Amino acid sequence: MKMNATKNNIGNNSTTRRKKTKTTAPTVEGIRTMDGSDERQLGSSERPTEISSNLSASNAFLKTCFMPKLKENEITITQGKRKSAKTERDFYKSLSQLANHYDITPMPTQHFNYPYNISLAFRDIETQLKTKTENWQSIRLIEKESKTYFAIEERCNTGATLFYVPVVPLYQLLHNKAHRKATCLLLSVCSYLYRNVDVPYYRLEDSYLYYNYEMLNDWLEQDEEMEDNHNSKKELQRAEIIGDIMGQKISNPKNLLFFEQRLKSFRPKDSFDTECLQLAEKAFKLYCDYPNESIFRNAHCNNAVKSEDMNEDDYYNEETVVAMDKYISFFAESDGLIYDNLTSMVNNEFNEYAETQEPMIFKTFDGSNISDKNLDFENQLFKVLNELCRLLN
Repeated sequence: MKMNATKNNIGNNSTTRRKKTKTTAPTVEGIRTMDGSDERQLGSSERPTEISSNLSASNAFLKTCFMPKLKENEITITQGKRKSAKTERDFYKSLSQLANHYDITPMPTQHFNYPYNISLAFRDIETQLKTKTENWQSIRLIEKESKTYFAIEERCNTGATLFYVPVVPLYQLLHNKAHRKATCLLLSVCSYLYRNVDVPYYRLEDSYLYYNYEMLNDWLEQDEEMEDNHNSKKELQRAEIIGDIMGQKISNPKNLLFFEQRLKSFRPKDSFDTECLQLAEKAFKLYCDYPNESIFRNAHCNNAVKSEDMNEDDYYNEETVVAMDKYISFFAESDGLIYDNLTSMVNNEFNEYAETQEPMIFKTFDGSNISDKNLDFENQLFKVLNELCRLLN
């Protein structure tokens, strides 16, 4: 999702890479999507006159069931390696295990001839998984060591969004007596995100946004006569000073120690207070349920799960994938010239990547114990991040 270009670009930040992504990222404070053109069929909306024969015809044709055409390479089975009976037996064993795991009921297909029975069952189970499983990404039929079984990838869809949490508004709210207690709740939420969830902080040198802010500073120093140079420098200085102050507050473990106490004693006075309380309750539940889980726990190198069942073609060069720590972070604020140029830099760089790294898990249904991994934590966490960014913006 490409953001609108700013007229106040300080400089250009582009890196030569192999592929270009189809989408770039908006910030969650105001999600902006790429302009798309709907495909429409041209022609008159008036229906043509129906033409029918005056002779009576048999309905036998309408009652005939035609088998779907089996696509070439749809099922990765080498017919010369085993008999169809063994393949069918393995297939339905794996299908039964998969159906039990996801609590779905496959359509009966055993009475059809091979390989149409497998094709029908495969398409049916794929359709059901799309509606049944929130994080369903893809399903495969694997052949390995004379066994045939299903393998499924689940993945969080982040929607090409920048989850950048602003700290300058949080600093300003802390100095607002009317909302100070509500802001302390948000401060506890931010401490949880920073200390436990490992959300990067832009004033730390190893963070992605630290590098981008430093680059903006260098451009300002090199071009003193640039339009709005003075205002941009003031904004950048504020981002650094307030960023350092809030970094100390957010990293303070006392915010987690007092998290529950702040929740129990808080009494909302207006709609903003109520929203802060609701968000804090969600974050506190995550803190209790997943006290030591990082947002990067299911992020895989090159965006591919390192599974022995995956082929070499499934692996990507790391230069083609936007890492999670690049689109999830604390940052200064979502307003002003520095913000416009920062988002322009980020989007220009992300344009050079093929896809985005997202939390993902891989499950195989080969008769062994199924992994108990899931993406429930990530699903809830992205909602908390999205709501926090909205409140602070």
